[in-house]
Amino acid sequence: MQCLNVIKLLLCTAILNQCFAFFNEPQKNEPDECFCQLQGKIDECSCNIDTVDSFNNVKIYPRLQSLLVKDYFRFFKVNLKRPCPFWVDDSHCAMRFCHVEYCEETAVPAGLKGNNEASNHNKYIDNAEEDCHEHHNLGYLNKTLSEKAQHDMEMWAAHDDAQENFCVEDDQGEDAEYVDLLLNPERFTGYAGDSAHRIWRTIYLENCFRPKKSFSFNPYIQTAMLNNMCLEERAFYRAVSGLHASINIHLSANYLLSNKNGISLKNPKGEWGLNLEEFRKRFSPEFTNGEGPNWLRNLYFVYLIELRAIAKAAPYLERENYYTGNDSEDYDTKMAIKDFLSVIQKFSDHFDETSMFKGTKEAEKLKYEFRQHFRNITRIMDCVGCDKCRLWGKLQTQGLGTALKILFSGQFDYDVAGNLVNKKEMQLSRKEIVSLLNAIGRLSTSIYKLDDFRQMLR
Repeated sequence: MQCLNVIKLLLCTAILNQCFAFFNEPQKNEPDECFCQLQGKIDECSCNIDTVDSFNNVKIYPRLQSLLVKDYFRFFKVNLKRPCPFWVDDSHCAMRFCHVEYCEETAVPAGLKGNNEASNHNKYIDNAEEDCHEHHNLGYLNKTLSEKAQHDMEMWAAHDDAQENFCVEDDQGEDAEYVDLLLNPERFTGYAGDSAHRIWRTIYLENCFRPKKSFSFNPYIQTAMLNNMCLEERAFYRAVSGLHASINIHLSANYLLSNKNGISLKNPKGEWGLNLEEFRKRFSPEFTNGEGPNWLRNLYFVYLIELRAIAKAAPYLERENYYTGNDSEDYDTKMAIKDFLSVIQKFSDHFDETSMFKGTKEAEKLKYEFRQHFRNITRIMDCVGCDKCRLWGKLQTQGLGTALKILFSGQFDYDVAGNLVNKKEMQLSRKEIVSLLNAIGRLSTSIYKLDDFRQMLR
């Protein structure tokens, strides 16, 4: 009997020790570890994360999925052959999934090949008589000026317009080609290592604003240190970080699974899908020094920036022709845009850009630096060694840059009566419109895919 009691005591002690060990051991796979910051109010904004989740997943994401397959938005003209302007780049990706499929000349709609920018040029002149009078005078002047002088004036006007741009344009010249975005989806290509890390290190360390009273070789700013920066500097960092987070979600959600499962006989191009291990590696606190969940919060911030820009430019976008030469599809595209814009305009918690760059000469100087820093980031995209990654990097930075132009150039500002404050005509190129809508499409997809990863973690 005494031996039996001793055995019972030993068993109880062992069980208690296991229980203590379980509760004291750090839990590495908590179901919501990556999503622990995805609650409450979005930083620098007035709405909650739950509000954006519901609005995006129910109203925005489905509309964008049907809109972005239209010909006007699927064909993107880009120069992927520009050399890196900052360092000698010999790290070109040789993997077949890095390759971009260019369009045959016959595949590009005829209406996209011509110069249709002029068709949008005079949509916003309020006084029709003044409009006719001005055009009469311009016509007279054009008859007396030499062809070279006219060309020089056009170049000066283009230069003036470029001063308000947040991106470096690169869709002109013989090296620019049309790419069908549907044939070249954004996904994990295998491009990684020092070359890929160098791109993001350069963006964060040399082009993002940094806290002035601290120095770190870590490219990522700790969230607790952001309060040592002004609103505009924080907004710049959060926007870049949110874009980076979105790209990492795409790579994790569209990952080459057939590498693990062997060669796919069903799909010679590979089987692609969600990779939870890759997602955790990019966002789990365990692998990101605790910052991964905050990077996901920044995704919502940049989403609201682009959403607000589209709402602000809605009067312009509603009047765009979306011309490709296919009358039936062009009409469908225009109707789909009107429906999309009406939904966005009903959203009540847009980002408030008027809180930034207020008044003083210092604010104007900061806006100039803000613009130049972002222009530099668009140039860094020419240093990406994977063609497909370069394509989507260019498109998404161009889209964010277009959003910043709409919000901060002053060309799209209205007074209380609904009149343009700046009489200089607002204008967006087709490339800016295509990149803006595809960029919000990428951010929308990222937020939508977060639900899939959340379910997998549970």
